[in-house]
Amino acid sequence: MNKTVYILPVVAIAIILLLSSIFVVDEREKALVLQFGQIRQVREDPGIGFKIPLIQEVVRYDKRILSLDTDTIEVTPSDDRRLVVDAFTRYRIVDVVRFRQAVGVGGIRAAEDRLSSILNAQIREVLGADQVTSDTILSAERRVLMNRIRDQSRAAALSLGLDVVDVRLKQTNLPAQNLDATFARMRAEREREAADEIARGNEAAQRVRALADRTVIETVSDAEREAQITRGEADAEAAAIFNAAYGADPRFFDFYRSLQAYEQALLGVNTTMVMTPTSEFFSYLYAATPPEVQPAPPARQAVVTE
Repeated sequence: MNKTVYILPVVAIAIILLLSSIFVVDEREKALVLQFGQIRQVREDPGIGFKIPLIQEVVRYDKRILSLDTDTIEVTPSDDRRLVVDAFTRYRIVDVVRFRQAVGVGGIRAAEDRLSSILNAQIREVLGADQVTSDTILSAERRVLMNRIRDQSRAAALSLGLDVVDVRLKQTNLPAQNLDATFARMRAEREREAADEIARGNEAAQRVRALADRTVIETVSDAEREAQITRGEADAEAAAIFNAAYGADPRFFDFYRSLQAYEQALLGVNTTMVMTPTSEFFSYLYAATPPEVQPAPPARQAVVTE
């Protein structure tokens, strides 16, 4: 009975000590076994570990990829246009021993404060370089700048036992006081480009119109030349027909020409004709048959007034 009374507490204490000496490392964790602040064991693989109860303690750190958002800062590129920039980074703990030695009991919070300072310094250095302008930062070339920030931050963060996996710029905006001036400058540039395009369009239109006018003149000239040739050939053919008709019946031709003369002479309004009764001008009107061809009367025998 007395032995049982002493044995049970001893067994219980032994079980408690045994359980407190066992710890489990999750696959998402890395663990350090510390004794009076000194590192005694490093456990990076998942599984069961052992420590000295009451003397040693286990500190666990997340080995997954973590995220950190930086504070908003202002940077001044080489063209002196200030930009408001903030970023976020993905990082992980790669050297748990160095991480513990660098941040001590501060843990992740202290590490993120120091990592944020490193990122801000690298952002200012990269975006403020001589060959980097605000247009470069706001263009597709910003990926190259982000990779440069990542590489330089990674080199600086290795002293903390951290690996910077990625860096991304979330916001790259102009300060509010610079927006109006920037918009005005952009509007002026677009208006200048539009004026240049309009001028080039007018120049092209002038060339097209000049070419069209020249084509019209050449076409009209060719048409007039062809018309003159056709008209000359028609006149020649008409003269040949006229001569052939005159040779076929000279008396009828004289009669036809006399009728044309009557028509032309009597076209006027309020026309007065004075001629001698023996004038042969109207001989074809009162003669039963056309007279023989006579010489034309002297000009003094007839007076025409209108």
